[in-house]
Amino acid sequence: MFLFHTTKSKRASVTLSEHQLREIFMQFDEDHDNVLSKEEVRKAFTYLGSRIPEFRTLRGFNHADANGNGQIEFGDELDKLVKYAFKLGYTVM
Repeated sequence: MFLFHTTKSKRASVTLSEHQLREIFMQFDEDHDNVLSKEEVRKAFTYLGSRIPEFRTLRGFNHADANGNGQIEFGDELDKLVKYAFKLGYTVM
């Protein structure tokens, strides 16, 4: 699994692109079913450096889980999750 080094420090950093965020979320699909569980999304937000990954997960599901089944399916739902995460401005060194 290839992962980026992320941080929220004041040193020089570059904001992750939507494409990079999508790749990160997809890498946390641990069972490779093209669906993200709440636990997988929480782990991704933790990896991204969120100080409150549980809250970010809940907000991400509010933005992205269109059918309310408690999972983020790859496709439109993942796109919505990525757009939410992109607005938060996660960075890489």
